[in-house]
Amino acid sequence: MLSARASDRYGCDHSVQTGTVLVEGGPTMALRSISTRISLYGLVGVAAAAVHAGVLLALGVVMPLWLANPLAFLAASLAGYLGHARFTFRPETGGARFARRWLVLQYAVNLTICSLLPLVLPALVPAPVRLAMLVFTPTVLNALIWSRAARFSQRRRQSGSRPRLHADDLGLSEASNEAILALIEAGQLDGASLLVQGAEVQPAVRRWKNLEARRSDLQLCLHLCLTEGPCCAPAASIPDLVDANGHLMLSFGQWLLISLLPPRHPRRRRVRRQLRAEINAQIERFEQLVGGVAPLALDGHQHIHLVPLIHDTLLNLAQEKGITWMRSTAEPLPTGLPLSSWRAAIRSAGLLKWGVLQVLTTRAAGRQRRQGIASNDGFAGVLFTGQMGPLALEAGWRELSSRAPAQNPSQTPPQVLVHPGAPLERDLQRDGFGVSAPFAGSPWRQREWEAVRTLNRCGQSRG
Repeated sequence: MLSARASDRYGCDHSVQTGTVLVEGGPTMALRSISTRISLYGLVGVAAAAVHAGVLLALGVVMPLWLANPLAFLAASLAGYLGHARFTFRPETGGARFARRWLVLQYAVNLTICSLLPLVLPALVPAPVRLAMLVFTPTVLNALIWSRAARFSQRRRQSGSRPRLHADDLGLSEASNEAILALIEAGQLDGASLLVQGAEVQPAVRRWKNLEARRSDLQLCLHLCLTEGPCCAPAASIPDLVDANGHLMLSFGQWLLISLLPPRHPRRRRVRRQLRAEINAQIERFEQLVGGVAPLALDGHQHIHLVPLIHDTLLNLAQEKGITWMRSTAEPLPTGLPLSSWRAAIRSAGLLKWGVLQVLTTRAAGRQRRQGIASNDGFAGVLFTGQMGPLALEAGWRELSSRAPAQNPSQTPPQVLVHPGAPLERDLQRDGFGVSAPFAGSPWRQREWEAVRTLNRCGQSRG
């Protein structure tokens, strides 16, 4: 292959495939390559079978066969997983291991097939055919799984889109402003989302404008907030959305439940009218602060913009208000993370939140495309939300960097979301942001700031 090299503004080299070189004796070389691949596959398969037999014999001495066999099969799967990545598919993997998900898939598929196939094969099938099916069905499935794993590894090694690093909650407090704007000034962030109800929103906008004059690539989004904070519409006009203090009070779950009500349900219709008024007021406030914005990029505090009732209302307002971009939270599962990171994602409900938002963002994507509203092509920041330390940040960055550039003109580069902050001194409860208070006061805000500060845009952490 011919290749061209280019450097982005972070000094990262990108190799770009530009063509194919015809090698003398090309067909012969291709046949030799296929022959080598088949030979290596067979050798690794024989080695895995030997591991299976050896472990089975050893374990059979100390435990029953029904328990020893799955454990021996796991050892054989590990041997195949490592051998095929290291030798059979080395051109695709570079000698690195496959992502662990392929080992899990291979083991689960093989156990299922080996357990069920003898039960479902008709008794009338001749014995030789039956034996061949029992032997070769797992073999064919394994070849398909490892081939897919190799292609997955190859895509990850190719240069793709350069993600954009983005921070939420600008304007919430002095602590969030200081952390976000310092990172932007250092060139470590590409954009931020402005919380127009935040107590420190005006100082944030003043400093943002100074930075924007020096960096034309920055993106400032409206951070639509409907779950807490002071309302922007007159409180009397949106009584179902606010408490006695005029603070927005419906949680993400409550908004979701209202979305599930029948379209003609009195409460849904009433809330929808009030929702439209509050969205209009927040957009107008955003335009006043930044000096009139067209087109408008928008996302949501707690990703509230993806709740069906809210998203549909935004789509109805899109043409009138000039909304041309809304955030997608379509987040691929990253690879290369230790098991402790996944346990943390489960404990913090990040995995549950990720699952809910994958459903909602999939629903939103088609509707946005039909209206010509752009979105980011990939995302990281929900699975480990609030805990984007160095490992999670680098894993998300690597995952999105490995994606091929978007072919759809309505898609913008992938986005990595963070919530950096300095030590919090302000009483956010007093400002109406009681939900965000524990989050903003967590030591993780400073850890995320440090993780972003030390992230090399080529994908590695720098000390």
